[in-house]
Amino acid sequence: MFNVLEPQVCFQEVPNEIALGFVCTGCQLGCKGCHSPQSWNANLGTPLTQTVFAGWLRRYEGLITCVVFFGGEWQEHRLLPLLRYAQSQGLKTCLYTGLDYVSEQLKNELTYLKTGRYIQSLGGLGQHSTNQKFIDVASGQLLNSYFIKG
Repeated sequence: MFNVLEPQVCFQEVPNEIALGFVCTGCQLGCKGCHSPQSWNANLGTPLTQTVFAGWLRRYEGLITCVVFFGGEWQEHRLLPLLRYAQSQGLKTCLYTGLDYVSEQLKNELTYLKTGRYIQSLGGLGQHSTNQKFIDVASGQLLNSYFIKG
C-alpha cells in the first residue's frame, strides 16, 4: 500500500481533461520549491487500496475523464494495478514524476506523462525554460505548449 492525500478534481494539470488527482506521499526527491512538500512524508495521507480507489472512481463517474497520480512511481508494483483499473473504467491516465524516465511497463499504462525534477531557476511547465516535459505517451508528442500562457 502507499498513502495518498485526499484526492482533488483538477482542471489544469492534464490538458483538455477533467482529472481526479491523487498526491502520493513518500516522495524522496525533495525538490526545492516543490508545490507539494507534504508529499515527502510517507506517513501522511491514507492508504490507497484497490477498493478505496474504485470507490473514488465511482463517486466521480461521469464527471472525470482522467486520473492523475502525483508521484507513486517509487511503488510501481502498487501503482500499475490502479492505472489498469482506471483504464478499464474508460479513463485516461497520467503520472507526474520528478524522474526523467520511468519503466516501459509503467509507460504502457499511461496516456500522459510529466517528467523532470522541479528546478526553481528553470520554472515549471508554464515556462519556456523548464527542464520538465509533458508528453502524450502514445504519440510521443510534447504538450508543454498547453501550459504556457500568452
